[in-house]
Amino acid sequence: MKPSAVWDIKRIPVERESRMKKRIYRNMCLVTLVAILFSAILTSFLYYQNLEKQMRQELVTEAKYLEAGMDLSGEHYLTNITKIMNSSNRNRITWVAADGTVLFDNMADASTMENHKDRPEIQMALSSGSGRESRMSSTLSEQTFYYALRLEDGSVIRVANTTRSALAGSMAMLPALGGAAVLIMVLSMILAERQTREIVKPINELDLDHPDSGRLYDELAPLVGKVERQQRTIRQQMDTLKTKQREFTAITENMSEGFLVVGKQGEVASYNTSALKILDVEIPVPEERTPGSLNILNFNRSHEFRTAVDEALAGHHHEENLKIGTRMYQIIANPVTEKQNVTGAVIVILDITEREEREDLRREFSANVSHELKTPLTSISGYAEIMKNGLVKPEDMKRFSENIYQEAQRMITLIGDIIKLSQLDENRVELEKQAVDLYPIAQSVVSRLKERASQAKVALEIRGEGQIIEGTSQILDEMIYNLCDNGIKYNKAGGHVNVTVGSRQGCPFVSVEDNGIGIPEEDQKRVFERFYRVDKARSRAAGGTGLGLSIVQDTVHKRGGTVTATNAPGGGAVFTVRWPDAEGGREP
Repeated sequence: MKPSAVWDIKRIPVERESRMKKRIYRNMCLVTLVAILFSAILTSFLYYQNLEKQMRQELVTEAKYLEAGMDLSGEHYLTNITKIMNSSNRNRITWVAADGTVLFDNMADASTMENHKDRPEIQMALSSGSGRESRMSSTLSEQTFYYALRLEDGSVIRVANTTRSALAGSMAMLPALGGAAVLIMVLSMILAERQTREIVKPINELDLDHPDSGRLYDELAPLVGKVERQQRTIRQQMDTLKTKQREFTAITENMSEGFLVVGKQGEVASYNTSALKILDVEIPVPEERTPGSLNILNFNRSHEFRTAVDEALAGHHHEENLKIGTRMYQIIANPVTEKQNVTGAVIVILDITEREEREDLRREFSANVSHELKTPLTSISGYAEIMKNGLVKPEDMKRFSENIYQEAQRMITLIGDIIKLSQLDENRVELEKQAVDLYPIAQSVVSRLKERASQAKVALEIRGEGQIIEGTSQILDEMIYNLCDNGIKYNKAGGHVNVTVGSRQGCPFVSVEDNGIGIPEEDQKRVFERFYRVDKARSRAAGGTGLGLSIVQDTVHKRGGTVTATNAPGGGAVFTVRWPDAEGGREP
């Protein structure tokens, strides 16, 4: 199974650091900008207030100068002074009689002006000697400050000025204030950039594995302590997960069975190598993967496979048999649930080819056993029934009895072979290891079969030399006996059977060659099947059970050897049994 990625914190990510620096820089610049704006507004307000105070004081001072001048020169003073000051004086001068009549005004025709007795500043001056007022001027149409002073003759001299003068003075400061603000802002941005780096630098240099190793703000100590504890917990959890991941990977990757974990949407979350081999799927590298490349449909699109997966994702256990190539597999699908909700499925793929083959062989074996036992039993029953009914002549009784005996012996032999095969299948045959010489065993077999070979007019010979293997004398004897017996049974008069014991490339072998009927090429791979006969009529006539070669093959395979059947160059069959070499290697 492909291991998943593991999170490991070492440093603050660069992207996150950049965002932090930008936020600090922006905030510092924003604070500076707000401070500059507030300072500019406050400065302008205070400056305006100061100019307004100065302007009012100027009005008082000017009114007193005018009072002194008029006490000396009267109306001529006003005329002369206004001529002198007309070009530079910003103040309006108005002289009002005690009854409110306007006697003089430097900015308007006095004769056209209305009575001013009702003006508040005039009334206050008449009653108390001086008066102040701020209001909208009907003549100037502007907010105006007024200061009135009573003269000795009872008339009133009034000096006025608009707020425009103070505002103009304040506005005159704006270029200077703007320039200063820009300069301060530039300096603040430079300082903010530098300060941001200084603030971020200790955080950026913080090693979370060793937080106390670098320069650190005292304010960050609680946070670092918490991060250190969390980091320690995360490392422990990661170590545990890695261990479990390794264990899980070791288990799944060493499974011969296919293993798949499928998500709710059909995406393959996990798999092992066996699953890829069985399904013949090649997973693209992570860089080349597309969003749907790991979908379960890309692994196998057969109806059986999709049915198993769909049923599991629907919350049901399901099994299906699936044939891929020449192999048969069992698909076992189980749902994965979390809080009673199906979150995925686990798919296990089992190779059941051998099991199915064994099952087919078992069924075939059972059918063959039934057939092979039924044939002699039918013969025995038929002969017995004829004898029971007295339908046999006295001179034929011996023949009938011999037939019954032969069929009974055939059945006994068949049952013995069946028992022997059953013992081999169930590993109940004693296969203790001991050093055995093949040549004396082969000699003994040839000696015992000489008489039968002579009766069949077949020459039986042995050649070769001693070969030591690990085996059991009785089993090896039965094996060589079966091969030689077959060579005699399926031969012809004047034929021969040659037994050879030797070694090839260090691997011991026994070869039994005859010049009999041979084995058709299409039957050479099947002669070791149980109850399989090349010539069924001749085999039964010769007393064969169809199990001898199967017993030979099973016996040899139990020892790690091989047995092959081929045709001899001059006709006939050659059966060769090979064993591994003395060092434990396989035969070539």
